[in-house]
Parts: sequence; C-alpha cells; structure tokens
Amino acid sequence: MCTGKCSLCIAISLYPLVLMSILCNTLLFFPGWSVKYVQEDHITQEVKYMGGIIGGGVMVLITAFYVHLIGERGCCGNRLGMFFSIVFAAVGVAGAVYSFIVALVGLSSGPLCFTDEGKWDTPFSNSDLSYVTNHATWTQCKEPKEVVQFNIGLFISLAVASVLQALLCAAQVINGIFGCICGTCNKQVLNVNI
Repeated sequence: MCTGKCSLCIAISLYPLVLMSILCNTLLFFPGWSVKYVQEDHITQEVKYMGGIIGGGVMVLITAFYVHLIGERGCCGNRLGMFFSIVFAAVGVAGAVYSFIVALVGLSSGPLCFTDEGKWDTPFSNSDLSYVTNHATWTQCKEPKEVVQFNIGLFISLAVASVLQALLCAAQVINGIFGCICGTCNKQVLNVNI
C-alpha cells in the first residue's frame, strides 16, 4: 500500500476547495456587487473574521502544499515526512473548522442590510435560521439588492467547502499514521539470479 499516492490525491482535491473558500469570502466583502458597502463599513461582521481566507484558505493551502510535496516524493520520502504530514493535516483541520464556524455564525446572524425601519441592522439575527427558507421575510432588507440570497449562497458554499476540507485533512491524518507505522510503500523483492 502506498500512502504517497493517497497524499497526492488528497492534496490535489484540496486545491479547488481552497480557491472556493477564498473566492466566497472575498465576494462576501462586496454585497450587491459594489465596493460602496465596504467603503461605508456596511458589510456583515462575520465576513471581517475572514474564515474563508485565513482558515479555509491559507491554513488549508499550507497543508495542501506540504502534503502534495510528500506525495510527489515517490515513497513519501520517509516516515518522518509522513509524521510531519500529520501535523500539517491537523493544521488544515483546524483551519477548516474555523472557516466552518465563521460561516455558520454568519449564516445564523444573517446579513447586515438597510431595513424597513430606515437603519442598518441584522434583522434575522434572532430567527434561528428560519429566514433561510422563508422568502417572504427577505423583503425586510432594502439595500444592498438581494443581499439575503447573496449571503446565504456564499456562506453555505463556504460551510460546504470547509466540511470537505476537514474530511480530506482528517483522511490525511489517518493516511499519515499508516505511513508512519506501516512504512510508506510496498517493498519490492528483487530476484537476483546467481
């Protein structure tokens, strides 16, 4: 069993998820596709925690790079390399969990928007996520345009990406443990004719 091929597969699977996390978090800074709200500081508070950029982005990207390097070294280099892949994968799990928590909190708080009452507020913060399926309540937000759908879509995408990242990094932890204990690849027996 070669744990190197598994490491390479995990790393390659992480790259698009990292890109997706960074993209989702970056787009959340521009509700209504406008820079105006960022300049006026009228964006959802949880976006500023940058869960998708720091957690699901940088932390998981560092993990993916290291795991990719280990996977490309053929038989994973050595057991020490596989041990360090466990450490880096644990960092990736931590980053993915941070990204998931921020996405979940952002989803439960709802977007910051200009409401019917004529002020900037988060009208869905006490709704227990019922606003996600109750389309009639979305009209409470007058500005930015379609900010509720925008936030729901991006925060859910961020949460899904972070769950997949956590699962892949956890799989690398298990793969690394097998690589440390059992060795990194099959031993080939050479027949030497004398």
